[in-house]
Amino acid sequence: MSSCSHCGTQRAALQRCSRCKQASYCGAECQNAAWKGHKKLCVTLKEVVERVNEAYHRKDWREILKWEGRMEEMLEHQPDDGCDDILEVFSCAHVGAFDSTGSRDNSLSVARLETRRVEVLGKMLRFRDQGQALCFAADHLLFLEKEQEAEGYFQRARKIAEAHGFFSVECESCLGLGKMAMGGGRDEEGVELMRNALVCVPLCEGDASNLELEVLHYFTHALFQTHAIDEVEPLVARFLEAANAESSNLGHLSFSKLQSLYTSARLHEVLCTCTTCWEPPHTAQPLHATKADSVCRRFHHARIKTHAPVEPRALARHAGDLKRPCGRCALCSTCCAGTRQP
Repeated sequence: MSSCSHCGTQRAALQRCSRCKQASYCGAECQNAAWKGHKKLCVTLKEVVERVNEAYHRKDWREILKWEGRMEEMLEHQPDDGCDDILEVFSCAHVGAFDSTGSRDNSLSVARLETRRVEVLGKMLRFRDQGQALCFAADHLLFLEKEQEAEGYFQRARKIAEAHGFFSVECESCLGLGKMAMGGGRDEEGVELMRNALVCVPLCEGDASNLELEVLHYFTHALFQTHAIDEVEPLVARFLEAANAESSNLGHLSFSKLQSLYTSARLHEVLCTCTTCWEPPHTAQPLHATKADSVCRRFHHARIKTHAPVEPRALARHAGDLKRPCGRCALCSTCCAGTRQP
């Protein structure tokens, strides 16, 4: 038994709105009374699709999510590729909303929509897209602290990558499993998985610059965490170079550039006495990647609008946990030239 969209009365026979087919009323009296509020949403399915497509091109996520209640109607009688397009649009809208608010509800919706995409993409034999959707859903499941489900998704994506030779999917799945291993105290396994992800980067299909930055960010912090300082040094230089290229392309200071500067500053702390061997425990343990992200995010919001240059030592001082550079090593002469000590 349905209820009236205006007064809430439950009846076996209600009259549907002849235009949108969504609202139901007791009769003309209830429909007329509800029209003022209903008219903004009273559009045909064709008009809904047009509005959603226009909003997608404008990246107006709020407008797209306003029509999410009509998504199932949009999916009806669509071929598989049409269903995938619709699911991807609403998933992107929730990602945009999540980036603005950090809401768990948006993250849960992304995981749910990407899971549905996995099924559709499998039917179309689009295995690379299927693997990427699995990794994307797994990342959001991790945010929701559903580690067991996330690990299953990453493992499934890795099997797809190994079966079909998709290095981009292999990279993403290994990175995700590596982060989970590091978080679970399995440091050796985590470092090995992230090392494998980094090896896959130059073999990825298409542009893998963003993926490379993500792998370098997490891998360098994992190496700091395990005191593998000899392996960190060349990766920091590579991280800085890749982040500089991204900032140049964007025309402003990127978040990855701040992450790379912070990693460089952490390396300075470890090498502040120019020792050739770093024996733990060091006087200041490397920060976890999460805290590094927090520090960088504060700097990013403050500097991105003013285009102000960021000097690594300023970032280090803002974090409040780095020492002065020695001024004698090669790193000091390249990264902290303005603050070298005699």
